[in-house]
Order: sequence, then structure tokens, then C-alpha cells
Amino acid sequence: MVHLTAEEKAAITGLWGKVNVEEAGGEALGRLLVIYPWTQRFFDSFGNLSSASAIMGNPKAKAHGKEVLTSSREAIKNLNNLKDAFAKLSELHCDKLHMDPENFRLLGDVIVIVLATHSGRECTPDVHTAWQKLVSGVATALAHKYH
Repeated sequence: MVHLTAEEKAAITGLWGKVNVEEAGGEALGRLLVIYPWTQRFFDSFGNLSSASAIMGNPKAKAHGKEVLTSSREAIKNLNNLKDAFAKLSELHCDKLHMDPENFRLLGDVIVIVLATHSGRECTPDVHTAWQKLVSGVATALAHKYH
């Protein structure tokens, strides 16, 4: 899976303690839906996704983004066993939602960008690298059921 050093784990938890999950989660999912518009097909129930401003202000998108980023808490608690930590979500997204697993990687990249913009200089290259490794590991864990 993904191997994180003690320093990388500390960088992840250090930044996580400062994250406004509601704000960053909503922004990350909103950006995903704007930047990669084909991902919108999985969110028909969200209502108006007709423009960037509609998406970024959509309360259902914001709420789901918060939920998605909240799952990062599970990743941080289970840094050494992401596959098991995300087994149920992998099954849900594969068997019931039929989500394209590539979207997990895309969302992970967007999450890292949003965290970097929100944390400014605290997101050093080392912190960025640690988070990139984490979201990559989570994307792999979420895609596990597909293989």
C-alpha cells in the first residue's frame, strides 16, 4: 500500500488539526465537479450544477464534501491499514454507486490543492508530499473492491 515515515505521519496529523473540514470539504468536492464536469453524473440528486457558482454554492455538494473530507479522519487514524479502513466505502462505491475509481484519485489531488491553499506556508513541499501519499493510498484503498 503506502508507506509513510514518522515525519510524514506527523506532517499529516499536524496539518489535519488545523483543517476546517466543512469549508475545505465543500470546496474540494465543488472544485472536482467544476474542473472535471463528467463527475457530475454521479450527483444527479444535488440539483443545480449548471455553473461553477451554482456548484460552489450548492448546499448538497458542500454537505457531501464535508462528509468526504471527514472520512480523512479515518485515514489518519488508520495510516497503516487504509485498505481495511475503507473496505466498506470501497464496496459501496463499487457495488452500489458504480463510481469510476479514477475519480478517487482526482478528488484526492483536489483535496491536496485545497488544503495547500487554505494552509498557506504551512503546506511546505514535505507536507504536500505526505498528503499526496495519503490521498493516493486512500484512492487505492477505495478502488480495492474494483480489482
